[in-house]
Amino acid sequence: MNRTTTTTTTMLTSFNCTVDTNYHFAYYQIAYSLIFSFGLASNVMALRRLWIIPRNLTSTAVYMANLAAVDLFFIVSLPLRIYYYYNRYHDSAWFPGRAFCLLTFTLKYISLYGGIFFLVCIGVDRYFAVVHPLLQRLRQVRTARVLSSMIWLVVLALSLTLPFLLSAASLRNHPCMLDPSSQRHHTFILVALALVQAAFLLPALLLIFSYCSVLRVLCKLALRKKAHHKRTLTVIYWVLGVFLLCFAPYHFNLLGYTLTHTGVLRSCGLAKVTTALHPIVLSLASSNCCLNPLIYYFSSNLVHKQVAGHRGSGSQGE
Repeated sequence: MNRTTTTTTTMLTSFNCTVDTNYHFAYYQIAYSLIFSFGLASNVMALRRLWIIPRNLTSTAVYMANLAAVDLFFIVSLPLRIYYYYNRYHDSAWFPGRAFCLLTFTLKYISLYGGIFFLVCIGVDRYFAVVHPLLQRLRQVRTARVLSSMIWLVVLALSLTLPFLLSAASLRNHPCMLDPSSQRHHTFILVALALVQAAFLLPALLLIFSYCSVLRVLCKLALRKKAHHKRTLTVIYWVLGVFLLCFAPYHFNLLGYTLTHTGVLRSCGLAKVTTALHPIVLSLASSNCCLNPLIYYFSSNLVHKQVAGHRGSGSQGE
């Protein structure tokens, strides 16, 4: 959904509009190089911190470990994407094959939607810890592992489906670039758009519901366990902040970007704005692999407290 259609400009043939994409390839090289450097360093440190969590794991730690694995999928693919944009920027005679495009975009979607789903898991885990503390069986490590396995299956299915849908609408000689000029391609692109928006909006609603419920309960208990509630609120604010900052701008902009490029919306002004914003919001979405380690840091403090409570009382704490 984020593939550029030409090297310098895109001509929207369904209505007379030309949008400039000349700077995209240079921008992506710089942005992905920075994300790779910071993301690799921060995730290595985060994995080290997760590794030293005591043996009595909690559901939170399971979701954090899976989120770290998702981030690494994207980070290891970044050198390939940087190499691709470098060659496109310099008008190299090298063009990637279909397998290259499928691989890089599959890894991107694993990171994007794996990150979304596991952030929601952390939010729902907090929901059951605070709002329904008697349902601790839903927060057992075994349950977290089973749910994580199911999420991986869903993420892999989505991440494999989307690149194949988009490859069916790609240019014949440039398999990493979309061709929205034919009506048949519109169908593939719009089906992919519907899947992408559903994969964002449904988890977003679940996360917002969970955290609103948690905040309502914590406000009623403001005078009790104040220090522990502060730690819980810190995790909530970080998860919600990373989720909204990284994923909301990308998906909202992608909606206008795709609808104008396929001619469903005939607004040249909207096409130019969404095209200009596209590399920026895509970089924000990609930077979640740099921000997630901050969630690991605050959550691991909570995990250590939970493990201590587990050892002391025989039950898993909030």
